[in-house]
Amino acid sequence: MHKRPVHCDRRLRPPCARVGILLGELSAPPATGYRRGVATFRLQGTKVLAVDMTGDAVKAKNGSMVAYDGQMAFKKMSGGGEGLRGMVTRRLTGEQMEMMEVKGQGTCYFADRASEINLVSLHGDKLYVESSNLLCADAGLRTGTTFTGLRGGASGTGLFTTTVEGTGQAAIMSDGPAVVLRVTPQYPLSVDPGAYVAHQGSLQQNLQSGVTFRTLIGEGGGEAFQIRFEGDGLVYVQPSERNTVGGDV
Repeated sequence: MHKRPVHCDRRLRPPCARVGILLGELSAPPATGYRRGVATFRLQGTKVLAVDMTGDAVKAKNGSMVAYDGQMAFKKMSGGGEGLRGMVTRRLTGEQMEMMEVKGQGTCYFADRASEINLVSLHGDKLYVESSNLLCADAGLRTGTTFTGLRGGASGTGLFTTTVEGTGQAAIMSDGPAVVLRVTPQYPLSVDPGAYVAHQGSLQQNLQSGVTFRTLIGEGGGEAFQIRFEGDGLVYVQPSERNTVGGDV
């Protein structure tokens, strides 16, 4: 018995080849990390930040490195990474933020006084955070200062606060596990200045007085000022209050 020869239709070859390419594309391993080509932030527990780097860089609080593997280079940044203008601004306003640039291949671990750490993702928006609460940020994020007025005076943190802006990730610290509270136009939020850590979104803030006659004679709650947030955004609050100028009356 003679076997009938099998002929391959040439018209099928291009589609068959294309299917192979598609299958190869589908089987390609997915990219890791939150954004390709940028340092990857992840938490080790709640008090240590691990940053995986492949030649990229991050800004971190000066002296916050606790360990690393691979090859890392550390460089102190003047003015919190804002150059000479930022350095002069911070000295004039009393806003203290000493940062270092960390660049290399491997994983670097950051922590500061066993503080709790929260990761914040930015997508072209701006984060307002007390300088003492900023642990680490992508090198591509811009840092600056903004005027807080009486709110800063009441909280005891100064008249200016730090801003982080752009697309990337930042890590902020709190004294105890932070609570992230949502603010909407229908539901404004009042926060004790000593418990405030950071906020992001389209929010307006005003300092409101809680002083009443009962407060003055020692029968009030002792909360002389609060920060009132209105708009749409997120506010990060810590369960421990820092010392404030207007805390108790």
